[in-house]
Amino acid sequence: MLNRYHISNSYRYILYVLAVLPVFIFRDYTPDNELRYLSIADEALCNGSIFTFTNHGLNYADKPPLYLWIVMFGKFLLGKHSMLFLGIFSFVPALVILHVMDKWVRNVLSESERLIGQLMLLTSGFFMGTAIVLRMDMLMCMFIVLALYTFFRMYRGRGKPHDWLLFPVFVFLAIFTKGPMGIIVPLISTSVFLILKRELHTIGKYWGWKTLAVLLTLCGIWFAGVYAEGGSQYLENLLFNQTLNRAMDSFHHKEPFYYYFETIWYSLAPWSLLYIGILVVGLKKKLASTDLELFFLVVALSTFVSLSIFSSKLAVYMLPAIPFIAYIALLWITKFDSPKWMLPLIGIPAGILSLALPGIFVAQQFVDTIELTTSPFLIVSASILSISGIVTLTHLIRFKLHRSIGTMSIGILLAVFVLSFGIPKYNSFIGLNQLCDQAKNTAAQKGAANYYYCEMSRAGNLDVYLGVKPEMLTIGDLYKKDSRIKKPAILFLRTKAIDQNDSLKVFVQDKKIHQMGGSCYIEIE
Repeated sequence: MLNRYHISNSYRYILYVLAVLPVFIFRDYTPDNELRYLSIADEALCNGSIFTFTNHGLNYADKPPLYLWIVMFGKFLLGKHSMLFLGIFSFVPALVILHVMDKWVRNVLSESERLIGQLMLLTSGFFMGTAIVLRMDMLMCMFIVLALYTFFRMYRGRGKPHDWLLFPVFVFLAIFTKGPMGIIVPLISTSVFLILKRELHTIGKYWGWKTLAVLLTLCGIWFAGVYAEGGSQYLENLLFNQTLNRAMDSFHHKEPFYYYFETIWYSLAPWSLLYIGILVVGLKKKLASTDLELFFLVVALSTFVSLSIFSSKLAVYMLPAIPFIAYIALLWITKFDSPKWMLPLIGIPAGILSLALPGIFVAQQFVDTIELTTSPFLIVSASILSISGIVTLTHLIRFKLHRSIGTMSIGILLAVFVLSFGIPKYNSFIGLNQLCDQAKNTAAQKGAANYYYCEMSRAGNLDVYLGVKPEMLTIGDLYKKDSRIKKPAILFLRTKAIDQNDSLKVFVQDKKIHQMGGSCYIEIE
């Protein structure tokens, strides 16, 4: 029979889904990564590719196949790309992580404490952000958390008969989702944990021949498929250029070793001060007195340190550490006799949230596009944040720590829900679907049109909307006598590029401009 907490937890998951559902219903695809994945999937479906991918004819070995398979399957199943369908594979993995972490601590925390843990993790900046962005990061994070949970279950002698198989399968799926990080985090975390427990000699129980056999078999099937489709050059790019080279001397996303010391503050917002404050004090007081606490701490810190060593860095790479940072903080909150010093760590972000509504009216004085700050949904959302911030501060004054965390978290989720309904007004600033629809109407009126773009990164992926790939032009191409432009033509540009370049200003001054959001297209007769 299901207990009361399990039933109420199920209802909470439904509410979590409802909080972000409008985002997936109303939002446009972002033109950088999301649109690129759609374009790559379309190209793979057209070419009949399974293991190897191209982006407008150029090899794309940056990512493993799993997420692109999901995009391809959605297009095959529905006949078109669906934000709602793809959103399932970002937000549902986030809920799975919530469930696993909640289950992990069920024997050491009360129901109210576990609820606070869910709310803190879900509203942590990059965790929430990654849950509503169409990327493979949350899917990879889910498999890493499942792998680590399976390891810990085996370590404690509570493993199930099939855990020896589940562990390497979860690790492989993490690799198959986003590459080597899928094995780096579990391998380093478990090894450091066993070293600290002085049990490194037992590592063969978890990373022994059975685990290696499963990993090598699954990877072997994958690599054989890559070789059969793309040959040795594609396989070499996948295995070396996109792994070792990016780790040691990255050609992409290269950042200094201290990069995550800077990004961690907004990655964990609004709980950054609370998480880091508890970690610092907890380490100083040596609070990691149980295997569970030590393991969470090891995963959080070893992931932070190891990723700092690698050359290629992005703030989102730290995602697998966030659940463990949140829950080690949760485990340690109850260990402090007098947690009054924590109050300002929550009070500062609560005070900032309380300024959300007046901040909207201040922003109107500095934002050129007034539509960005006048949406009624934005006003209501900012009001919710301000009220929740004020109520949180009143709870803190009364030293009600858990209630203040819950209030601020719920306020954030409500604000996201309300603001989601205003997204259609902002879609022209988020994506390029509306602009492309208008461009296609213009092309239809002219009877035909040739599409081009200039000073606009990754605009080749507009083929998802246009049905054909627009051709890239340089500013010099626009002025050549033997111009490559076939008329009638439509030229896509960023409005900022026009403002910043005198040559573009001269070129467009006598032409019809259609602007939408931060982009536009020019009619060339």
